[in-house]
Amino acid sequence: MSYTKSQVASMIDHTNLKAFAADADIEKLCKEAVEHHFASACVNPAQVKHAAELLAGTGVKTCSVVAFPLGQLTIAEKVAEAKLAMADGAEEIDYVLNIGQLKSGNLDYIREEMQAMTDAAHAEGRKVKVIFDTCYLEKEEIRAAAEIAKGVKPDFIKTSTGFGTGGALAEDVKLMKDTVGPDVAVKASGGIRNWESAKAMLEAGATRIGTSNGIDIVNGMPV
Repeated sequence: MSYTKSQVASMIDHTNLKAFAADADIEKLCKEAVEHHFASACVNPAQVKHAAELLAGTGVKTCSVVAFPLGQLTIAEKVAEAKLAMADGAEEIDYVLNIGQLKSGNLDYIREEMQAMTDAAHAEGRKVKVIFDTCYLEKEEIRAAAEIAKGVKPDFIKTSTGFGTGGALAEDVKLMKDTVGPDVAVKASGGIRNWESAKAMLEAGATRIGTSNGIDIVNGMPV
């Protein structure tokens, strides 16, 4: 399948989640996101208000992570963090599921958490993405979480935080997409630094790419 630069740009969440990202870095991120017509600029919760002000009226969405990068908050804490981020202007919420509970086989907990986060986002007309952090998971655990998502219907399930032991793998993207089917989208993130790696994720079934290298990806596409 062939892609245009504008198509690919519209599927990129332009990201800066570094602990040391200063105001100037967020301003640069948002300016680049607008210039290249990326889907969103993705930032930490403390920087959502600033980003939302910079992106107002541009068509580029403000995306906030929640319970990032470990996922080890209670459900109530995650919902509260998401609500605060949305109040500050976040239009999309990327939350890390409770990886420990998934590893423990506590699928009821994962379902309850996913439902609560999806309900909170959708009540405000916002989108929610569930970060699995696949580097810590067995294939059956990835499939189990995706099966839950198929029923709950968050907007996206997402491969990685980019802060774990590994990033997105095309085989995991395919597994996730094959499991959830047409009603839930897949976001690939973590280690996607050039057009070749981004293309592999798109061909595996991703329709959103999370990366801090979006400009390199688009500029690296064949003319």
